[in-house]
Amino acid sequence: MAKKFNTFGVMIDCSRNAVMSVDSLKRFLPLLKKMGYNCVMLYTEDTYEVEGEPYFGYMRGRYSVEEMKEIDAFAASIGMELIPCIQTLAHLNATFRWGKLPNDCDDILLTDHDRTYEVIDRMFATLSKAIKSRRIHIGMDEANMLGRGRHLDLHGYEKSTTIIRRHLDKITEIAKKYGYELMVWSDMFFRSWTGGGYYCPKTKVPKEAIDSMPKNIIPVYWDYYETTEENYDRMFYNHKQLSNKTWFAGGAWSWSGFMPHNRLTINSMVPAMRSCHKNRIKDVLITLWGDDGAECSHFAQLPSLFYIAECAKGNEDEALIKAKFKRSFGMDFDDFMKIDIPNDVTGQSNSPVNPSKYMLYSDYFNGFLDYTVAPGGNEIYAGFAKELAEVAKKSRKYGYLFKTAQLLCEALAVKYELGIKTRAAYQSNDKEALRALAENDYVEAEKRIKAFARAFEKQWFTENKPHGFDVQDIRLGAIIQRTVSCRRRLLDYVNGKIASIPELETEILPFGKEKTSGNVNRANVYMSVNVLSH
Repeated sequence: MAKKFNTFGVMIDCSRNAVMSVDSLKRFLPLLKKMGYNCVMLYTEDTYEVEGEPYFGYMRGRYSVEEMKEIDAFAASIGMELIPCIQTLAHLNATFRWGKLPNDCDDILLTDHDRTYEVIDRMFATLSKAIKSRRIHIGMDEANMLGRGRHLDLHGYEKSTTIIRRHLDKITEIAKKYGYELMVWSDMFFRSWTGGGYYCPKTKVPKEAIDSMPKNIIPVYWDYYETTEENYDRMFYNHKQLSNKTWFAGGAWSWSGFMPHNRLTINSMVPAMRSCHKNRIKDVLITLWGDDGAECSHFAQLPSLFYIAECAKGNEDEALIKAKFKRSFGMDFDDFMKIDIPNDVTGQSNSPVNPSKYMLYSDYFNGFLDYTVAPGGNEIYAGFAKELAEVAKKSRKYGYLFKTAQLLCEALAVKYELGIKTRAAYQSNDKEALRALAENDYVEAEKRIKAFARAFEKQWFTENKPHGFDVQDIRLGAIIQRTVSCRRRLLDYVNGKIASIPELETEILPFGKEKTSGNVNRANVYMSVNVLSH
């Protein structure tokens, strides 16, 4: 129990539409502090004010300078350091729509351009005034097409390692003015010599890759997927060739939809903590990403965050962890872990599957994801809803999370198999079955989706700024309207007003290698087989 990291923090993604409100952070940070975390990063691609750049974070719920000062002061008052976590190369797609920043290609800034460094200087100037910490994470990850767009037109072909080193040198010069120590995600220092990948066997890192990272830069190795110490060990071995100051960033799975994956988080982060201790890593982050809309409540991740914190201290006694959790949060650990179950319909609770999201939005007539549906899923979801309703009664403080999960399961208890039932009835020319589905199941699905949408709206506004919820309204509104539209066409068909429903005449082809639920977490993929935008 004597093990301890120098920095043990949580990074909260505030860039995928959900920007945690100041009040919500003031509820969340003390819980983290009580667990043993001593720092927090707010990952903000453009969701923070940059003075002199009015379009930066425009209409996106950005934190103002005054809000950042308030959060910083609050964190300090409870013994936590607030560290800025921004982007200075890629992942800036939301800003490019306004035409105010030079773009290489994709979501990547144009390096070697005066305007790029003017904006980065303004980022540092604003943050240095708003937040006291002189440690800053500047991103730099996943710029896979760096130098292959406008930069190629202007300067010709250069290796990404050459471009990154020059870019970092310029940023380092700017950072010196503000006294900043810089951190970067480390993946780009591997991709150039691994064929575009990040994770690789234990190996000798090429000198060119080592030289591309300035010695005063701290690399942050991120990994959320491994379940054995050995796999983390090999990447630590590789990273130590880049720097002896390497940080580790693990992940608490919050980025696959409405519900977390606490069990998967524990299964992947327990060996990660062991490996960190074994490899004498002194600084650790747990990231809470929010891919594709950031629907997941971070309060729903309290069990896994607590479990990781205990393992970080050297406590892996599960019974003791559960007892301490109950004393800290007033809820039974196993009860709280039931927040995961909306994704358990296929019995893959230790995998990052997310049917509770993609099957909510899956189309009734063009439902290619029906291929993954488990027979009897409606009844399974009805059972889940009852379990979650019982847990919701046990906590006044966190009951709203379980109410949202309950209503999601109630909606899926009708909708999950509805596309399959509709297609089967149509293809067997059973018009009475189709009429029954239209007059009962579709009506009930619409009602239950609306009930879930209202509960989810309440959860969102309890925790986040309002900005970004428009995307949720658009998505939920779309499936509600689609329910109405498909019901009407079914009734038109059984009443003889239309001769056929061509979509239902198509056989569902395999999706993926096996008939199993997967992780499908992009709206432009799961909502339709047709083109949503181009």
